[in-house]
Formats: sequence, C-alpha cells, structure tokens
Amino acid sequence: MPAGYTLFDTAVGRCGIAWGTHGAVTAVRLPEDSDEATAQHLGGGDAPSEPPESVARVIAAVVALVSGANLDDDLAWVSLDMQGLTDFQRVVYDVARRIPPGSTRTYGEIATEIGLPGSARAVGRALGENPFPPVVPCHRVTAANGRTGGFSAGGGVETKMRLLATEQAVLGLW
Repeated sequence: MPAGYTLFDTAVGRCGIAWGTHGAVTAVRLPEDSDEATAQHLGGGDAPSEPPESVARVIAAVVALVSGANLDDDLAWVSLDMQGLTDFQRVVYDVARRIPPGSTRTYGEIATEIGLPGSARAVGRALGENPFPPVVPCHRVTAANGRTGGFSAGGGVETKMRLLATEQAVLGLW
C-alpha cells in the first residue's frame, strides 16, 4: 500500500490524516489556516490520495468523535506509527489515549501516573508536539486548578475548548 494523505471535513473544520506503507497513521491534523498548510504539516506529496479502508475507518471515527456522535469510541484501536518519537512521548501518549471522551486529566496527574511526579511541564511539552490529535487526545489534558492549559493544534485553546465542550467534559470552566 502506498503512503499518502487526505483531507476531510469535520464539525470543527477541515482536518487531515497521513498514513505509511503499512497503513498505520503517521499524522493527524486539526483544522489549520488552509488546506495547503494542513498538507504541508502532514508531509503530503503532490495531491491528497484515496485512503485505504483502515484509514477510512479512522477518518469516520474522528468525524463521529468531534461531532459528539460516538463518545463511546476512544480511538485506542487506531494503529499509530510512532517512529521518530522519544520514549517519553510514547509513554505520555499512551496514558493520554486512555483518557475517555468527556473526561480530563491534568499534566501533573499524567506525570505522576508515568512515575515522574514533578514533570508536568515536560508532559505539556510532549503533548504540545503531539502529531496525532484527537487520536491522542491532548485536548483532554488540562493545567492544574481547572485552567485549560495550552493547545498547539490549529485554532489553539478555542479548538481545545470546543472539543471538550462537544465531549461534555466537566471542567468547571463554563
């Protein structure tokens, strides 16, 4: 199967996904300023491709999740190509993938769970470099004391809050 990328419409805007020759997802992008910017961040070639069936299922699941249509699917089944990521990033992303839709954790809670209490900022940096939002749901990770924390994906904190609101997360922020 050839590697490729495609763009697709969701409730939060036009997103993108890329996959490798074995069908694993290599990147996901939330809406950016333009299709060209999304394609560039995906490492896209000349033009979008027709996704293989395994990737089409991921697209359908992302569309359903961000619209609030299927909050029972945490996308943990999605095969991700994590080549090039550090061991620390992989561990942080694994913990983040276990946060169910509609729930949140703090950066500090994840740091403690991975056995590195006091490394909340490092967790935040790792999530800020997340190449797979919302499959790795970095939007479900917040700062301490009910603060939102940052969000490096397209749209910034506004997109984070929209995703959380769609998932009916209770943060005490509304």
